Amino acid sequence: MTSLRAVLFDLDGVLTPTAEVHMRAWERLFAPYCEAHGLAPYTSADYFAHIDGKPRYDGVATFLASRGVELPRGTAADPPGEDTVCALGNRKDVIVNRMFDEEGIAPYPGSVRFLDAVTAAGAQVAVVSSSRNTPAVLAAAGLTERFEVVVDGNVAAREHLPGKPAPDTYLRAAELLGVPAAEAVVVEDALSGVQAGAAGPFGLVLGVDRGVGAQALAAHGADRVVSDLGELDASLLDAPARRPDDQQGGKA
Repeated sequence: MTSLRAVLFDLDGVLTPTAEVHMRAWERLFAPYCEAHGLAPYTSADYFAHIDGKPRYDGVATFLASRGVELPRGTAADPPGEDTVCALGNRKDVIVNRMFDEEGIAPYPGSVRFLDAVTAAGAQVAVVSSSRNTPAVLAAAGLTERFEVVVDGNVAAREHLPGKPAPDTYLRAAELLGVPAAEAVVVEDALSGVQAGAAGPFGLVLGVDRGVGAQALAAHGADRVVSDLGELDASLLDAPARRPDDQQGGKA
């Protein structure tokens, strides 16, 4: 049986409740946008279906496509606004950072206990997030020193890595830890995230249900689903790895 020697954590919704803040920030962006442009109202279902876990600009483009709207991509230098996909994404970034400043960030207690348990057992750990705000969130949550390896939206852009649901950012984190992907656990709360785990040859894909639904996480590639990481301890590292045939490109 393949041993599991590394745990690769998503950030928003897995380690910190920032997914809830992001979710409300997207609503503050798109609810008035839809109303102003005569589009079908924005709902929380749109967040889970089109935005959750994806790089920011991809989330904007996917949501707009769901409403039949096509905007120029633009560039990351576009000022916050509505003229391009990137301008809308940058406007959302302004909204969410204001919310972080106003509300603060605290990690999930159960996630910290699980992190403590697996590191005490000798597992290596990394953060893999689509967000470019990852360093600020880790610092605000007091978790920066816990992770020597962080593969976030900034790293993905610099190294030209495709974002989730592609497995590349998780594969890069395992590489930086010096651990084969088959000996690494992917921990995700987003459908695009568990898809990323299932698309690579990882030892285990663990879903954390923060609202998307256990069935949906399992259907998109999670081998196991919990409602909180505090339900687990280091014995997870002794769990059987996925079958070899599940690791040839992942599950459906």
